[in-house]
Amino acid sequence: MRDKIVAGNWKMNLAKNEGLLLVEGIVNGEILSSKRGDHGFGYDPIFLPEGNQKSMAELTASEKNAISHRGRAIEKLIAFLKNQ
Repeated sequence: MRDKIVAGNWKMNLAKNEGLLLVEGIVNGEILSSKRGDHGFGYDPIFLPEGNQKSMAELTASEKNAISHRGRAIEKLIAFLKNQ
């Protein structure tokens, strides 16, 4: 595998009378050559988030939630709704 740099990406749409809002959360990282950890699902055992020494599957729930691409998208949506 030559290029191992990837990004986890999650998008969420909110339809309102005024139109459509798209929010996006991104976590950069790299693909590991072997699985590490027992938590999570999908690509978690082979995804090493940027700036971490643990794969997503090795992180605790609170560590994972702090950098989650889903969490980042939801934070953006909450900030938008608070300003409405």
